[in-house]
Parts: sequence; C-alpha cells; structure tokens
Amino acid sequence: QVQLVESGGGLVQAGGSLRLSCAASGISGFNAMGWYRQTPGSHRELVARISTSGSTIYEDSVKGRFAISRDIGKNTVYLQMNNLKPEDTAIYYCNFDGYSGYWGQGTQVTVSS
Repeated sequence: QVQLVESGGGLVQAGGSLRLSCAASGISGFNAMGWYRQTPGSHRELVARISTSGSTIYEDSVKGRFAISRDIGKNTVYLQMNNLKPEDTAIYYCNFDGYSGYWGQGTQVTVSS
C-alpha cells in the first residue's frame, strides 16, 4: 500500500516562507522525487524535482526561491519555499518516480498580497 502525505502548507503573507514535507510509505527503492502544484482549472505542473543523483530542476518562476531536498532513508522529500508570492498559491503534491499513479491529498499553500 502506497501512501503519500504532504504537509506544511498554510496561509502566509507575500515574502514569507514555508517548508513542505512529503512522507511516503509503501515505496521501495531509490527514486527521483518531485513537487507539483495545481490551481483550480489548471493542469498539475512540476515545481521542483530531484533525481537519484541529486541533481535538481525547478520551474522557472521558483528558481532562486524554492529548494527541494530529500531524506532517502525516510522516503521523504521537502520543499523549502522562500520569498513566497501570491502566484505560488496552489495545492502542492509530491510524487515519486516508479509510483507516478500515486498522489497524496496535497497541502494547500495560500500566499496573501
């Protein structure tokens, strides 16, 4: 049974910070991990990804502000979000390669002006 639990979201003012966590259970192996976000009426988009080698990629709008990291032993991925902007408002989800069909409930991030 695969379960992904995202947490750490909340309501913050523009310029604030949040640290999201995604704890996974039922996942084996070493996988690339990513964070995605989705707003109403929009497709879920990749925000950040960390490969098995540790290399990272970021959506252009979050470069320099967000940082993805992981704890392999815990099958946990984090997203540190700094200098948040209202356009970052979305539900944030994590996902693991090899388990792309599994998503958690997401965690809501709301950034006020």
